Amino acid sequence: MTLSARLRTPLFLVLAVPLLSGCVGAAIVGAGAGAALMLIDRRAGETQVTDEGIELRAASRISDKLGDKGHVNVTSYNRLVLLTGEVPNAAAKDDAEAAVKLVANVKSISNELAIGESSAFSARSNDAYITSKVKARFLDYKRFNANHVKVVTEAGVVFLMGLVTLNESNSAVEIARTTGGVKKVVRLFEIITPEAAMAADGKTPAAPAP
Repeated sequence: MTLSARLRTPLFLVLAVPLLSGCVGAAIVGAGAGAALMLIDRRAGETQVTDEGIELRAASRISDKLGDKGHVNVTSYNRLVLLTGEVPNAAAKDDAEAAVKLVANVKSISNELAIGESSAFSARSNDAYITSKVKARFLDYKRFNANHVKVVTEAGVVFLMGLVTLNESNSAVEIARTTGGVKKVVRLFEIITPEAAMAADGKTPAAPAP
């Protein structure tokens, strides 16, 4: 079973070292890069660390429950957990979700696991390529800060997560939808007001006209 979780903060890297084993992978970045990403992220720093903990604990619980029966990816954003990948049957799909429900701080679960054989390495590589293309197009179009949108691709289906305004959400979906290789776009955003977005970005909303 492949269960993915990325580590974004130097502090959490230290705390998580004893947990990294088996099929849970970690991408370790430099301290400066990690700190910069934390500042750009609209989630509070504490929430970012909480999401990392949710991913690791959920991955561990699913691995304990299913063993090597399936390929499951766990992504947590603002305590919303997305499950993607493949499991052999409906019972395994339910078991994976039940395992995540036991993890502390989980707000909601979007269980997008498909029932069938585990995807081939070539298919997963293609998904990674699609993700990179979507992110690159976000940067090219410059309609919003690309760092505010989390992109997850599974079997050509693109899942979008993040704390975004309605305009940012619509722009992200349109750009992702028109990217080559994308079969479908699933919107899992939490919509916030423009004022809340500015506050999260550390900007002061303009005063209303007299």
